[in-house]
Amino acid sequence: MNKGTIWTILGVIVAILIAWFLVNILFSVLAFVFKLAVVAVVAVIVFFILRAVFSRDGSERP
Repeated sequence: MNKGTIWTILGVIVAILIAWFLVNILFSVLAFVFKLAVVAVVAVIVFFILRAVFSRDGSERP
């Protein structure tokens, strides 16, 4: 094996490790954004349900 082949193999290993790290970060960020979007949708639904429930209670009182 010559010196260029060793550097090529080391370069490929380092590239794979960096790619693995970046993809892990990307998936973590995407999972956080997806979770945040789901929480926002559920919060809006709960808000409108609570608003409807409390507006009905308030309208029945004299």
